Amino acid sequence: MQNRHAAALAALLAMTAGAPAFAGAAESGIVQIEVLDGGMTPRGTYMGALRIKLQPGWKTYWRAPGDAGIPPSFSWRGARNVGGLSITWPAPEVFETSGYRTIGYHDQLVLPVEITPEKPGKPVRLKGRMQLGVCKDVCVPAELSFDQQLDSTAGRNPAIAAAMASRPWSAKEAGVRHAACSLRPSEYGMKVTARIAMPSAGGKEVAVIEPGNPKLYAGETTTRREGGLLVAETEFLPADGNAYAIDRSQLRITVLGQNHAVDIQGCSAG
Repeated sequence: MQNRHAAALAALLAMTAGAPAFAGAAESGIVQIEVLDGGMTPRGTYMGALRIKLQPGWKTYWRAPGDAGIPPSFSWRGARNVGGLSITWPAPEVFETSGYRTIGYHDQLVLPVEITPEKPGKPVRLKGRMQLGVCKDVCVPAELSFDQQLDSTAGRNPAIAAAMASRPWSAKEAGVRHAACSLRPSEYGMKVTARIAMPSAGGKEVAVIEPGNPKLYAGETTTRREGGLLVAETEFLPADGNAYAIDRSQLRITVLGQNHAVDIQGCSAG
C-alpha cells in the first residue's frame, strides 16, 4: 500500500512539474471562486455556498480524492459571527487518470455552507481561503480567497438548491439494512472490510471508506458484490507512523453508483 501511494504521489509530482506557482491557477483564470447567498433557513441559520468555476476540461477534487488526488482544505480566518459551520458535498464523479482512480468534479462545484451565527440576528461575514488542486493535462495547486457579508434577506438560490439535491442519499433513503466492519492488523496499519446489505446504487459501484481521524489516511478501496452484500476493503495507514485506535462509529462509507450515491455514517463490528 505504501509503495502504491508513493507511486501515485510521484506520478502527481511528475504531472505538476513545470506547472505555475501555487496561486497560478487562480491568477491565470483556470479556477475562480465566488460566495453565493441563500438567505436564512427556518432554523435561523444562514445558507450560503462557495461556487468554484473551472475552465472547460479542468477538474477538481472531492474531500477524499483518491491516491493521486489533492484533497481540498479550508481556512476560515477572518470570518465573523460564525458559531458553527457545515459543508454539504454534492455527489462526486469517479475519474480514471494514468491508471489511477481519482474522485471529484468537472467544470463547476457548488459547495453549500450552512452557518449557525454566534450571535443570532447579527450580520455574518464569510471570509477565508480554500486550497485545492485542479487538473487537466497537468495538475496545479491553487489558493482561492473569499470574503462576503451574507445577505439575510436573500431568497432561495437555485444553484444552492441544486447542489443540496445532488448530495448522496442517506443510508435510510438508500435502503441500507446493515453495515458491519471488520478490522485486522496489516504490516503498516489496519485492514478494514465493510459488508453492507443494500440495494445496488446502479452500474459499477465504487465505495470510499474514510477513517474519521485526521491522523489516519486510507488507501484506495476495492469494491465487489456478493449477492445482496456490497463488500468494500481498504487499508488505514498512520500519517505519522504511530498506532491509533479505530472507532467504527466514526467511519464514513460513501458508495458511488450510476443512479445515485449513498452516505453511510458508522458501522457495527462484524
